[in-house]
Amino acid sequence: MSSLKFSEDHAWISVDAGVATVGITDYAQDQLGDIVYIEVPVSGRKVSKGEECAVIESVKAASEIHAPVSGEVVEHNVALADAPEIVNKDPLGGGWCFRIKISNPSEIDELMDEAVYKRFIA
Repeated sequence: MSSLKFSEDHAWISVDAGVATVGITDYAQDQLGDIVYIEVPVSGRKVSKGEECAVIESVKAASEIHAPVSGEVVEHNVALADAPEIVNKDPLGGGWCFRIKISNPSEIDELMDEAVYKRFIA
């Protein structure tokens, strides 16, 4: 598994064998506050990099998750339907949102590594 990469709209991805696991960063969940609902894309949906593909609602606001890479959604985190607060407790682990089979691997290179992301949010 590769190291995490980050988008400017606070999504993270981790890539394993051409499939990207996507979630929101700890910074994003902290800014949102208590998450009460998550709408994730269904398997089979094709997404383009930057396309809105999921919605997270918190007690403070609703926010969109944009696809950090292009591809086809192959799985979503079914646990979030009953327990969206997992994203608050474990945003970089059990709080992942969906997985994309990447169609354009070069898009990964356009994302930030952890050091650059930390400077971005500072």
